[in-house]
Amino acid sequence: MKLKLLTPIVVLMLGLATQANAQTGRPDKLYSMSGIGFAFPIGETADYLKPKFSTSLGINLGLGNGGLFLYPKVSLHAFEFNQITPDAGYTYTLQKGRATTYLLNVALGYRKIVNKWAFYGFAGGGGGFVLTPQAGVNAQTLQVTMDNKNNGMGIVEGGGGIEYNIGGANLFVEASYMYGFTKIQNRVFNTVPISIGIKPNLSKLLSKL
Repeated sequence: MKLKLLTPIVVLMLGLATQANAQTGRPDKLYSMSGIGFAFPIGETADYLKPKFSTSLGINLGLGNGGLFLYPKVSLHAFEFNQITPDAGYTYTLQKGRATTYLLNVALGYRKIVNKWAFYGFAGGGGGFVLTPQAGVNAQTLQVTMDNKNNGMGIVEGGGGIEYNIGGANLFVEASYMYGFTKIQNRVFNTVPISIGIKPNLSKLLSKL
């Protein structure tokens, strides 16, 4: 089910990339982005979440002939989930479960290139949902039924990163701050994702299509 939900997002990103490549005069400024790392809960979010593993997928679309770029990104953060209070209809709290985010952020960024290095910042907003586990216990049959709760979430995210060019791609390190407008466990959702990864240059590939 999760793959079906992500497929149209990926198709949309590729469509935007193809259109941007046809219109921009910056053929070297169209990149795909793939990163791995961790999302660190901060403040009261750390009361119920702990970092496990994160992945992110996105595209950098150059705007005009300067350093501006459009940055749509999907964040798939995994957390350890320690429930504080049971959800409605449930009796027990679940500990050491797994919570996962499926969040799309569309940001506007600016990149400054210095030789093989590049420095960039971005800010934007979006949304998606956060899956948190639930456990129902049947004392008579001694069975535990697992389920997931979908927490719809609007977000804002801002951050920056450093890139190093290795020819046909850039290696990068990126950090950001993500704030969610929906409370989970009656507490706000905010986290600091930090990732490393690679940004292959799609301009040459798309110019041949």
